[in-house]
Amino acid sequence: MLNERDRGPGSKSGHPLSRLAHVVGRIGLSMSGAMGGTFVAAYLAKANIDPFDSIGFIAAMILVGIAGFYLGIDIPRPGTTRIGAAARVGLPGVDGIELLSATGTFLAALAALASVYAIVFDAPPLGAWELLIGSWWLAGIMMQIGAGSLGRLGLARIAG
Repeated sequence: MLNERDRGPGSKSGHPLSRLAHVVGRIGLSMSGAMGGTFVAAYLAKANIDPFDSIGFIAAMILVGIAGFYLGIDIPRPGTTRIGAAARVGLPGVDGIELLSATGTFLAALAALASVYAIVFDAPPLGAWELLIGSWWLAGIMMQIGAGSLGRLGLARIAG
């Protein structure tokens, strides 16, 4: 989730080994997003709907999974400072960016879990479930990308 020690790529603090560990962790998060995208794409491809059964669709699912999990799970922060108006959701102590990231991660993981279940137990695709699972994945990944982008834009504004 949010890493209070990460002060962004221009940070002068931190041991090189710590920075390497952070990069390796981010690569691991990206691989998790790729796996989730692969499972959701495989499940949707079983529905025998032409657009879902193409290499382009499968590649897109994997790529947005990589982007979503890379950008949206580990949002850099300048200490404990809130990031502008985008960080407030109207409730005291609630960080909107963190809430968006966490909700997106939950929805994407739920879609991946449901897809893995259906694949492992060879459950036949049911029309409404493909739409629901695909929607969870898309909404979750877009929330993660949005949260990560907002967090990084806010960090850039504060640093600049």
